[in-house]
Amino acid sequence: MFVRSPAFENGGQIPARYGCSGSDISIPLEFGNVPEGARSLALVMDDPDAPGGVFVHWVVYDIPPDLGGFPEAIPPDPVLELGIRQGVNDFGRIGYGGPCPPDRPHRYFIKLYALDTVLDLPPGLSKAQLLEAMRGHVLAEAEWMGVYAR
Repeated sequence: MFVRSPAFENGGQIPARYGCSGSDISIPLEFGNVPEGARSLALVMDDPDAPGGVFVHWVVYDIPPDLGGFPEAIPPDPVLELGIRQGVNDFGRIGYGGPCPPDRPHRYFIKLYALDTVLDLPPGLSKAQLLEAMRGHVLAEAEWMGVYAR
């Protein structure tokens, strides 16, 4: 399984348009090679370099396994087309919150999970709630990382 962004190389610089000093719109993503038996996908984007510990930027779940990716600028709606649900980020908002490091360049990890179930939980889950709901249901994981500095 893979997750990647056509906007930047793995380990490369995330373009300013996707962060707080730009348009603060969600990063375009592509995913594929989802294992057979996957009934949904879940995605988390977070920053382990934040001064106060890991900072969550995006939580998405109940993604159809055959979707293939997201365009940029996903709206901050709790429920998207196809029943896709968005959780709450550490800015306290539903949907994507772009990179906004206060001190130095930070790494941002986008993690995609293939699940053997559709969670069918209400929108607005936190990362911790999502990870708890996914426990015992993860078939595969993939990761993409970018760096952002203001």
